[in-house]
Amino acid sequence: MRHRHHGKKLNRSSSHRKALRMNLATELLKRGRIRTTFHKAKFVQGHAERLITIAKRGLARAEARGDDLIAVHARRQVARRLNNDRVLVGKVFDELAPLYADRPGGYTRILKLGPRKGDNAEMAVIELVDYEDED
Repeated sequence: MRHRHHGKKLNRSSSHRKALRMNLATELLKRGRIRTTFHKAKFVQGHAERLITIAKRGLARAEARGDDLIAVHARRQVARRLNNDRVLVGKVFDELAPLYADRPGGYTRILKLGPRKGDNAEMAVIELVDYEDED
């Protein structure tokens, strides 16, 4: 039984899982769509959605109070979770958060692709909903 066992281990150490989560979230937010295994996609989905939610709330609170400095804390929280990539943090706050301002959640979708040829791992595409990539 899995009572009180939260999260996925993915047969990795905690530092490796943390790095994997950060790298997958970074690539997802940069590109808008990535192809990975289904379990890794489920692993990173909540993290990526949380980052967009933090950005949305920070911008909403700053706008409600009329002070741009209020959003600084939210920017720092997102930057910490994205390895302090300033360009990507700017993209999250300038493009993604306003795009999903009226959406109450569910910013990503996972589409199954079938098994991978080499090891039969279940493959999937995780992508941002309503996001048009420039490429």
